[in-house]
Amino acid sequence: MQLDHYRLLGRSGLRVSPLALGTMTFAVDGWGSTDEEAAAMVDTYIDRGGNFIDTADFYGGMGGSEELLGRLIAGRRQPLVISTKYSLTTRPGDPNASGNHRKNMVRSVEDSLRRLGTDYIDLLYLHMWDYRAPVDEILRAFDDLIRQGKVLYAGLSDIPAWQASRMQAIADLRGWNQFCALQISYSLIERTVERELIPMARAMGMGVSPWSPLGGGVLTGKYAGGKSASAREGMNLATGRLNAHSLAIAEVVAAVAGEIGCTAAQVALAWTMRDPVVTAPVLGVRTPAQLEDNLGALAITLDQAHLLRLDEASAVPMGFPHETLNSPHIGMAFGGVSVERRD
Repeated sequence: MQLDHYRLLGRSGLRVSPLALGTMTFAVDGWGSTDEEAAAMVDTYIDRGGNFIDTADFYGGMGGSEELLGRLIAGRRQPLVISTKYSLTTRPGDPNASGNHRKNMVRSVEDSLRRLGTDYIDLLYLHMWDYRAPVDEILRAFDDLIRQGKVLYAGLSDIPAWQASRMQAIADLRGWNQFCALQISYSLIERTVERELIPMARAMGMGVSPWSPLGGGVLTGKYAGGKSASAREGMNLATGRLNAHSLAIAEVVAAVAGEIGCTAAQVALAWTMRDPVVTAPVLGVRTPAQLEDNLGALAITLDQAHLLRLDEASAVPMGFPHETLNSPHIGMAFGGVSVERRD
């Protein structure tokens, strides 16, 4: 597989590369990329046939990532699929400069268009569910922006599965534009999304674009042996990604990588792409060297034995009702006859 082996994004005709270039490290002081590193990564990604670049209005000091990306893609914007997000605050203290509601969505889109130097956004994500805005307001605002041509496709990120499926169904019934993408945290150390979000995306026609597919870098092995490897260690500790269990999973990833003859990051990325519902993991790389390494995941094939070891090491309890519905007792629902399952 190569970056120019494009995939359809969910139940849409939009063609995107199998790995997306994330830009959360752009225009960030301390742990982010330099502008020169960002430029080199964008050049490499595009030169290899990559077309899917992800940003957000909140990244890079509230808009810095979009501004830098806009400069870097000037003159070559048309072939690219640019996704950005709205919801997180861009003006602290202003109650309407954050959240999922129409005013913030419209204002955010206008600001993103200006910073990116473009007249349309290919894919706009609701960045984070706020538990406050009415769903019909959100859906109609998305639909209005798409009808105006300012946004082409809509997506959801960091949202409960029941809300996402409810919104998709309402949009379908009312003839409004539906969501074609779901961006969620998904990796070998974050598999709880397999309980509801992944099956929901498959059933409702949303292509999954995992963020943090390397578990904040934990799965690369850089924390092995208790080493402190980056300025982001505190963030990984605070979010619970850096713990004894995740380090044990990282050891299995490293062992599989040694047997295959590749890096741990490549194994972890290849694992996320094994499910057809996953369209394009988002690469959260900081340097050109990291990008080169991550792109190598496209050449990795994990056999069944490796997948079994990785799955066993990282498995999470499915909980109720899934464990009950998949138990031997489920036979009582079919009156003693065999009925083929439709997934």
